[in-house]
Amino acid sequence: MGTFSFGSLLRNAMAGHKDWPRQWRAPDPKPAYDAIIVGAGGHGLATAYYLAKEHGVRNVAVLEKGWLGGGNTGRNTTIIRSNYLWEESEALYDHAVKLWEGLSHELNYNVMYSPRGVLMLAHNIHDIQVFKRHVHANRLAGIDNEWLTAEQAKEFCPPLNIAPGMRYPVLGAALRRRGGVARYDAVAWGYARAADRLGVDIIQNCEVKGIRRDANGAVTGVETTRGDIATKKIGVVAAGHTSVVMSMADVRMPLESFPLQALVSEPVKPVMPCVVMSNTIHAYISQSDKGELVIGAGTDQYISYSQTGGLHITTHTLDAICELFPMFRRMRMLRNWGGIVDVTPDRSPIIGKTPVPGLFVNCGWGTGGFKATPGSGHVFAATIARDEPHPIAAPFTMERFVTGRLIDEAAAAAVAH
Repeated sequence: MGTFSFGSLLRNAMAGHKDWPRQWRAPDPKPAYDAIIVGAGGHGLATAYYLAKEHGVRNVAVLEKGWLGGGNTGRNTTIIRSNYLWEESEALYDHAVKLWEGLSHELNYNVMYSPRGVLMLAHNIHDIQVFKRHVHANRLAGIDNEWLTAEQAKEFCPPLNIAPGMRYPVLGAALRRRGGVARYDAVAWGYARAADRLGVDIIQNCEVKGIRRDANGAVTGVETTRGDIATKKIGVVAAGHTSVVMSMADVRMPLESFPLQALVSEPVKPVMPCVVMSNTIHAYISQSDKGELVIGAGTDQYISYSQTGGLHITTHTLDAICELFPMFRRMRMLRNWGGIVDVTPDRSPIIGKTPVPGLFVNCGWGTGGFKATPGSGHVFAATIARDEPHPIAAPFTMERFVTGRLIDEAAAAAVAH
């Protein structure tokens, strides 16, 4: 594994904590496992943890071609909310929010969950109608959401500019008070440490190069850069590259991959009290625990695996952010990047079994991946362990693209797909 391993990262991060083995080293793969999870991001590690904890399946390997949490888990904007429109989405994302609320205690690791509130701005009559519809749908489902006037939004978030002469004047906002943020790498490390304690092997620098199948088509194992590994169950959770992995088993996925732009500013003292999002201008902003302003933008208009994307997307977003928050105009950008998001035709994830016996998939989250992390891992683990969809995950199988029972959440994201 070399020195740049999960063990070395954790030893540095956990220095002084007697409950973490100082000499821990990532294991070499065994010849066979009861289940293999492809992808050591938040969703993959959560899946492995819940397989071990909830279902007693502990002979599990999490395979990662790079390093733990180095994919989309390390390239997100940390927002947590469940104010989606349709009942299926409300159930899935609110299941995740409820797990977020107790996750630090569950993992005995501070994931820095902060329910500071998520404010979604309305700039025109269409926005007002859409967000009020979301508010009413959420409240019928028992999910807190409320409508604020522009003045109330300003009171909740003092830096917000509500001057009527703006290009996109703020006419009101929907507020999800239980929404907020968490620290992305702490989530990955917390799940990894907890899964490791339960016997799960987390194997970095181990790229899957092929999926092996028997004469009946069922999976029998994987071919990796560190040798062949036998298993009868494979869960693919490789955000941004799901189609590539699934093609190894001759499974075509209804996915498109786009670079999604984001950036952070230089760190400053606490100034943003909440998360602010805007669909119309394709921008959202919060402040991290390190003091950086975390700003999310839109997706590029072309399919790509690029992790940089077009700079014009970021420029458009910064123009809008500076108009919404004039006090940030003199801030400097620290770094920007593009995460690869897999997008389905109805902008909702795919969770469940595939036509290949023993092969399971969890993908297509678009901009909703981070917020769903604990809920996604929880229901996916149950699906793998029981070989049937978890009730919350049942509506999100691939069969919906045949039956036409789509879950169109295009309006729930704060950026354009």
